[in-house]
Amino acid sequence: MLAVVDTNVWVSAFLTPGGNPAQILAAFRAGRLFPAYSSDIEDEYLEVLSRPKFRLDAGLVAAFLRRIRAEGRLVQDIPPLSIALPDPDDAPFLALACHLMCPLVTGNPRHFPPVAGVDLLSPVDCLKRIAAGR
Repeated sequence: MLAVVDTNVWVSAFLTPGGNPAQILAAFRAGRLFPAYSSDIEDEYLEVLSRPKFRLDAGLVAAFLRRIRAEGRLVQDIPPLSIALPDPDDAPFLALACHLMCPLVTGNPRHFPPVAGVDLLSPVDCLKRIAAGR
């Protein structure tokens, strides 16, 4: 399944190994989820996952980003959004999901307005979709 994955899902995956976001990470590692990303999204992944407050091992973060680059789908030249978001840092995620017409997986759906063609999926809903093979 191709999807844009919000940074908060990856943070939760690393901080709570038994949670639903960790299962999304496992699905990615197993080749059942293919994260779409842009250079802006990759930069945010690196910046957030490297924050000292999360205490994530730098080698783990580097390995994760290498895997995203190797197995994810890098998309460039994404048209900007024509709508304003409460947090401008969320714009690259929604813009990419709109461009690809694929789901956006997030733990914070209230940060994203409904947009035609984009399914906002919670981690649980994403796992259900992966299990159903959609």
